[in-house]
Amino acid sequence: MTITNPPPAVLLATTPFLAFRARHFGLVWLSGLIWHLCRWGVAFLGTYLINELTGSPRLVQLAGTTLYAPLLIGGVIGGVLSDRIDRLATVRIQMAAMVPITVLIGMLVRSGHIAVWMLYIYMFIVGFGWVSDMTSRRALVFDLVGDALLDKAMAMEAMSLAMGMVFGALVGGYAVESVGIGAAYFAIAGFAFLAMLVLMPVTSPTPRAAREKTPSDGPTVRELIRHRGLISILGVTVIANFFLFAYFPIIPVIAEDLDASPLQVGLLAAGTGMGMMTGSLVMARMTPRHRGRAYLAGLVVAFGFLILFAIGTSYWFVFAAIVASGVGSGVFGATQSTLVVAAVPEASRGKALGLLSMAIGGLPLGMYVLGEVAEATSPTTGLLINAIGGAVVLGAWVMFRPEVASMTDEQL
Repeated sequence: MTITNPPPAVLLATTPFLAFRARHFGLVWLSGLIWHLCRWGVAFLGTYLINELTGSPRLVQLAGTTLYAPLLIGGVIGGVLSDRIDRLATVRIQMAAMVPITVLIGMLVRSGHIAVWMLYIYMFIVGFGWVSDMTSRRALVFDLVGDALLDKAMAMEAMSLAMGMVFGALVGGYAVESVGIGAAYFAIAGFAFLAMLVLMPVTSPTPRAAREKTPSDGPTVRELIRHRGLISILGVTVIANFFLFAYFPIIPVIAEDLDASPLQVGLLAAGTGMGMMTGSLVMARMTPRHRGRAYLAGLVVAFGFLILFAIGTSYWFVFAAIVASGVGSGVFGATQSTLVVAAVPEASRGKALGLLSMAIGGLPLGMYVLGEVAEATSPTTGLLINAIGGAVVLGAWVMFRPEVASMTDEQL
C-alpha cells in the first residue's frame, strides 16, 4: 500500500477521498463503479421489460427475487472462498462471464425471441456474480487500505454502488427511449468488459499463499453466528432488505401509474442512488465515532421517506421522497460493511461478509412478499404496508438486540 502509517486524525476527519491514496484502490473503485452500473442496468432493464411483457406486479417483483436470490443461498460459500482463493481473480472472472451472456440476451430481445423465463435465468446468473463480487471485492478493499482508512474506503464503496444505481437506471431509461432495449443490453455488456479492463493493472496486495488459511486461522462460520454484535448488525440488515429495499423492481409499475415517460422511469429509479451518493459522501467526511447509531439513524430516515414515496400522487413529489429516502440508505450502506469487517478477526472477514450477503438475502424474500401484496391490493398499498411494517420490526429488533446501537469505533 502507498499509505503505511495511519494518517493524522484531523486529516481523516476532513478528507473524504483519502482512501484513493492507497495503491490500486482507485482502479478497484472505478471498476466497481462500472460493475454496479451494469448490475443496476440489468435490474432496471429486466423489470422494465417484464412489466412491458406482462403488466403484472407479481412477475415484476419476481424478477428482483431471482436477481437477489443467490445472496441468500450462496453468501457463506462466497465468503469462505474469499478467505481461501485469490480475491482479485474472483472479481475478474465473474465480470468476464457476464459479457457473453448479456450479449446473448440483447440478441434475443432484438430478434423478438425473448421470454420471461429467459430473463429470470439471466438475472439469477448475474445475481451469483454479485455474490462473488461483494464478498471478494470488499475484503480486497480492506487488503488495499488497512484499518486506518477502512471507514473512508467503505464509504467510497457505498458511493460507487449509489452512482452505479444512478447511471444504470439513467442509461437504461435513455437507451429504452432512444435505441431500444436490445441495444441497451449490448451497452451493458460493453460496460462489463470495460470494468474488466480497468482491473488489468491491479495486482493482489498480498501473495496468494498469505490468504490460504485453515479453519484454525480464525473463527468458523458456526462461531461467528454466536457473535452477539455481529448478529445484531446482521438482523438490522435483514430488516432493511426485507422491508425497505424490496421496492426497487416495482418502480416501473408505480411510474406507469404516474404517466411517466421511459426516461422519467429511469430518473425515478435513479432517485435512490442520487440520495445514497449524498449520504455516502456525508459519511466519508464525518467518519462517525458512533457507527452503530449512524447505521440505525440512516435506516429510520429511509423508512420515513419511503412512506411519503408510497402515498405521493405527483411525479416530482414521489421523486423528491425517494431521493430523501436514498440519503438515509446511503448513511446505512456506508456503515454496514465497516461494522461487519471491523467486528471480526482478519482471518474471518470473508466469512463475515458472506454472512452479510446472506442477510442481504432477505431482499428477494421481501420482493416476493411485496409482489404478492401488491398483486392482491395495489403497488402503493403494498409499499406502504412494507414501510410501516419495517419501521415497527426495526424498533422491536433493537429493543431485543441493542448491541448495534452502542457500537463505536473503539469497541470495534
